Amino acid sequence: MRTLIYLFIGIIFGITLFKSEAASWFRIYEMFQFDAFHMYGIIGSALAVGILMIQSIKRFKIKSFYDETIVLSPKTKTISRYLWGGVIFGLGWALAGACPGPMFVLAGAGYWPILVVIFWSSVGTFLYGLLKDRLPH
Repeated sequence: MRTLIYLFIGIIFGITLFKSEAASWFRIYEMFQFDAFHMYGIIGSALAVGILMIQSIKRFKIKSFYDETIVLSPKTKTISRYLWGGVIFGLGWALAGACPGPMFVLAGAGYWPILVVIFWSSVGTFLYGLLKDRLPH
């Protein structure tokens, strides 16, 4: 049953991404050229909602839908890990024209060349899994 719920939420999320043009290569290009506020508005509002939700979970000890305690472990605050991760993620996003969520939305919308990007991002994720113990975190 959980799988069906997650599938339904993913479909709704994908439709929202597509209809809001967050998966549009042209909107992403505009963002990286600083020509339009559209993507910054979407990212900024998602950031604001995420901050509010995390703080609400912490403050009010909100439980999951399955009555499980939500545990948020603190992250290490090293600048280099976020700097390098952000640079690599941003370069991949700029080269591919899509970040991981919209890649699958674009495939679902029938933009078949994105399957090449999905394949290579899967290879990169697999390689990271093999090398993560040797990388500086």
